[in-house]
Amino acid sequence: MAGHGYEQCYSILLADDDLVARDTLREIVAPLGYRTLLASDGMEALEIVRQEVIHAALFDMHMPNLTGLEALQMLRQFNVDLPVILITADSNAGLIRQAFQLQAYSVIPKPVSRDVVLHTLSRALGRFRGDRIH
Repeated sequence: MAGHGYEQCYSILLADDDLVARDTLREIVAPLGYRTLLASDGMEALEIVRQEVIHAALFDMHMPNLTGLEALQMLRQFNVDLPVILITADSNAGLIRQAFQLQAYSVIPKPVSRDVVLHTLSRALGRFRGDRIH
């Protein structure tokens, strides 16, 4: 599927300790022309955010070293504007409440749906960058 030309300027961070899940996210996002950066845990994700220009991030909720929520909490200390989408296989009201208190853009369920990921990512980038992509 060809991209619309806007995507090349966007860098998307994908953080998940599960290699298959991380590759699935990359396979959803990369064909549209987004630059993808991969992290296997929350600590690695934070290092990438400190070193690279990132326009949006998808964090798995359950990762070693730092969970998605913990990484989001630390991220907010130095980057308030980055839209972060949390991904989880076991969402519940308490977890979702915590995510939104930390200004997560959205929480989406695993297994991920290609359409849900792309729609959520497009809306997040549009909201924070002022333009809709798809």
